[in-house]
Amino acid sequence: MEDEPVNIREYEEVAKQVLPKMIFDFYNGGAGDEYTLRENMEAYKRIMLRPRILVDVGRIDMSTTLLGYKMQSPIMVAPTGMHKYAHPEGEVATARAAAACNTLMVLSFGSSRKIEDVASSCNAVRFYQLYVYQKREVSATLVRRAEEYGFKAILLTVDTPRLGRREKDIKNKFILPQLSNLEGLVSVDVGPKRGSDLEAFASQTLDPSLCWNDIDWLRSITSLPIILKGIISAEDAIKAVEMGVSGIVVSNHGARQLDYSPATISVLEEVVKAVSGAVPVLIDGGIRRGTDVFKALALGAKAVLVGRPILYGLAAKGEKGVKSVLKMLQSELELTMALCGTTSINKITRKHVQTEGDRLRSLL
Repeated sequence: MEDEPVNIREYEEVAKQVLPKMIFDFYNGGAGDEYTLRENMEAYKRIMLRPRILVDVGRIDMSTTLLGYKMQSPIMVAPTGMHKYAHPEGEVATARAAAACNTLMVLSFGSSRKIEDVASSCNAVRFYQLYVYQKREVSATLVRRAEEYGFKAILLTVDTPRLGRREKDIKNKFILPQLSNLEGLVSVDVGPKRGSDLEAFASQTLDPSLCWNDIDWLRSITSLPIILKGIISAEDAIKAVEMGVSGIVVSNHGARQLDYSPATISVLEEVVKAVSGAVPVLIDGGIRRGTDVFKALALGAKAVLVGRPILYGLAAKGEKGVKSVLKMLQSELELTMALCGTTSINKITRKHVQTEGDRLRSLL
């Protein structure tokens, strides 16, 4: 009997072994030199924990709420595309695992399973990730379907006026499968093969004119709360609040868009301070440990979204692997909370972490 993975890094190694190179590189790769891809993870390592001792930690409560929906822990499933490349059941397996762990899943626009299939797979709270297409009716149709089938919020991705330069996909000549939710709406036939199908598809379909005024357009076609995904500056966070959105995701698109943009954890506090509690702030990118989750919460995140680790688990062991990854992160977070003397999420404070900036200021 082979050894079970005991951390996310080991799940990544299993995924690398079982997936074709084109698929693993698509899931795991970043933009350009992949500096931001590495920095997303390295930045967490530069944040130290400051535990409190002699606290009764006999009972730890990790539960939290987002937009009124209760979760077992502040660890959510981020929107990532084409899960059938990792496992035949695709996003249905992921959805069932998320439901079993009592957490929220965000379904990607690039899902390889239909909105309807995921919705009927299990009883759970889910959000839907949206891109805006040049043909606005395509986006409107997807929003209507998500709302009809019980999705509770729209995560509008706002950092992709054009697709980032993902050189591994270009070199591998990444093949874009038919995306189930776009059948009858948009063709994925991108013409003669010159590099990555995804790059060609994005340039032909996504709307580079998307701007702040389009938040009102989206609000006009749905009653669902709108969360903006892809904010990494105080200026944009303040503008988002002024536009009346219901939440913000601090995200650099898993370092797949603009290389040399900052690691998300390094700008989280800036965004949190800018919104001053007006809306919940979430974060994704680089989360591989329960300690990372704790650090993000201490710097003001309401919850975290986990992307690549979910794909590793799915590739390695299907639904069971996704559940294992989620439970692994939950268990690590619970242990970190206990060792830091925090018995509930709302007791995790800024004083429980020390950033590089804190250390530099202490030397002045």
